[in-house]
Amino acid sequence: MLEVEQLHQYYGSSHTLRGISLSARKGECLALLGRNGVGKTTLLKCLMGVLPVAKGAVVLNGQPVTKLTPHARARLGMAYVPQGRDIFARLTVEENLLMGMAVKRGRAASRIDTQVYELFPVLKEMLQRRGGDLSGGQQQQLAIARALLAEPQLIIFDEPTEGIQPSVIKDIGRVINLLKQRGDMAIVLCEQYFDFARELADNFLVLSRGSVVASGTAAQMDGEDVRRHLAV
Repeated sequence: MLEVEQLHQYYGSSHTLRGISLSARKGECLALLGRNGVGKTTLLKCLMGVLPVAKGAVVLNGQPVTKLTPHARARLGMAYVPQGRDIFARLTVEENLLMGMAVKRGRAASRIDTQVYELFPVLKEMLQRRGGDLSGGQQQQLAIARALLAEPQLIIFDEPTEGIQPSVIKDIGRVINLLKQRGDMAIVLCEQYFDFARELADNFLVLSRGSVVASGTAAQMDGEDVRRHLAV
């Protein structure tokens, strides 16, 4: 379980995150919604330790991780699928997948769980192809598979549908739903598209100018109000 209490962050003199609190439980999906520039990616980077937290606490399964490095958080079970995917373009698909298992030790760090091929069959067909030669949708599937191979207790998605063709968006939604059903990890889904998030999320947090402006369960969210906060 992830718990965040009163998280603040600054960029120079700009107060980019203003007292954000949230929780994400295993078997559930928390959707973070908001238009570009409201602090969503900044929040996710603070959760993973890529950016420092000025004030507040990040706790995973009862253990404070606020001051830990990203790789230390990864060893504790946090995984991150960043916006833009960040796959290794010059490495093969197989090598990219192996990089996702760097948090493991011994033989477990070199044995790819074939379940990822069941989730994303296209990857098995392209194991020796370089990551940079894949389409955007295939790279997104690779980035998700790489994160899952770390066997996380918490997985964070930063706008996984951005720039992706509709057929792959459906595949990504299917996989996120399967991960929910497994019940062994918490899911944080950062999105701009309410309709996609509404099909998957149990709870919602809407951000505007670094603050939470709406929150609640799927049943409690007013679609028109949420879309107002997402409109450009």
